Parts: sequence; structure tokens; C-alpha cells
Amino acid sequence: MEPSMGYDRASTIFSPDGRLFQVEYAREAVQRGAPAVGMQYSGGVLLLADKKITSRLIDVSKTEKIFKVSDSVGCTTSGLFADGRILIDRIRLEAQKHIMTYDEPINIEELVKSICDFEQSYTQYGGVRPFGTSLLIGGADEDGYHLFETDPSGAMLVWRATAIGSGRDLVMPVLEQGYREDLTRDEAIVLGLRCLNIATEGRISKETTEIAVVNEERKFYKFTEGEVEDFISRLPREEKK
Repeated sequence: MEPSMGYDRASTIFSPDGRLFQVEYAREAVQRGAPAVGMQYSGGVLLLADKKITSRLIDVSKTEKIFKVSDSVGCTTSGLFADGRILIDRIRLEAQKHIMTYDEPINIEELVKSICDFEQSYTQYGGVRPFGTSLLIGGADEDGYHLFETDPSGAMLVWRATAIGSGRDLVMPVLEQGYREDLTRDEAIVLGLRCLNIATEGRISKETTEIAVVNEERKFYKFTEGEVEDFISRLPREEKK
């Protein structure tokens, strides 16, 4: 048996060079997941996600990829979808508990930290494995608009614009080149669709794409299929191909 095999099979044991292999495997699951893009724009925050439909027999209308957490917070996930669903249920519960207890919406950074603490605990104790998913959480609070990413290790990252899932390495240079802090909502959506189209290798469509924003009124809103189609039609023809 290889010397590293013992560290490879247990998430709670450090390898001699200080690595947790199970956390690295969880990140690999995220990299193989359906792509998602998030960015702040002038007056809001945007989330886009691909549903990664693998069969035409699947009822796409019943498949959801962007979720409402509260009136002013939305979330999408990439990686193992079942793991993501558990985390989304928990983050919704944390948001509602705070409202019931204090009669006011939770600060988004505090909300994200709570879910990251929960994820980190699954890298620290025996008998469990890390969550094989990353979350993009966008929303608004009294401090403004925010976009956060969670890592399977429990780390929290704050972004102006980013992507998770498959194709991320191709998308990030496009975001770095095209992103501006003064983007309008529509400009941000077109840029996000360009990124999603690259990540899906040109398979973007109204049926498999979801778009949501937390808008100027600090309200979560998910676009209809017709609205998504309208924005996809604005992509240059060569990019849609």
C-alpha cells in the first residue's frame, strides 16, 4: 500500500506535507459541476447558472439551479447537487431564524460565515466527508450589495465577479477583461451569458439557463424563460454558435 493511502482515505488526517486529500477531492467535484457565474453591477448583484441537462427526457421546467434564500438573497451551487441542496436548506433556515429572533434580515457576511463554519466542521471530525459543492451567494443588506463564494474547506471568498464549476479557467480571463464596476444590469447579464456560453462550449439555451438578480429595490428576482431568451438573442451570432 502506498504511504499516502492512509491520509487519502480520511478527511481528518493531515498528510506529511500538510494536505487534506478529501478536501482536494471535494474541490475536484466542484470543478466538474455545472458552471455558474456571479457579478456585482451598478445597483445590484447578478447570478447566472447552467442546469447541465444530460438527457432530452428530463423535465427541464422542474429543474432549479438558482434558489431564493430570502427576499434580498439568492444562491446557486456547483458540484454535487445533493450536497448543495443540504447547504441551501441550512442557509435558508439560518436566514429565517435570524428574522424570527431579531425581527430584521441577517447581515449577509454573517450568514455566509455561518454556513462556512458548518462546512468547515465536516473537514475536522471523523466519520464525515467534506461537502462536494461550492455556493455563490449574492444579496443586499444595509452595507450594500455583496457576492460571496464558499469553498468545501469552509473558506469564504468575496468577489466583484467570479465563476464556479466546469470551464472556470476559460471564463475568468473573460471576466477580468470585460468586467467594470459601472456595468448596467443588462450589460452584466450579456457578459455573464458570454461566460456561460464559453463554459458550456456553446450549448447555452433558454431551457437550460437561469438568471436572477437582487435589484435596486434589494429584492430577489428570477427571470422568466422568455426574458432569458431575449438576453441570449443579444449575444453576437458567432458566440452563440
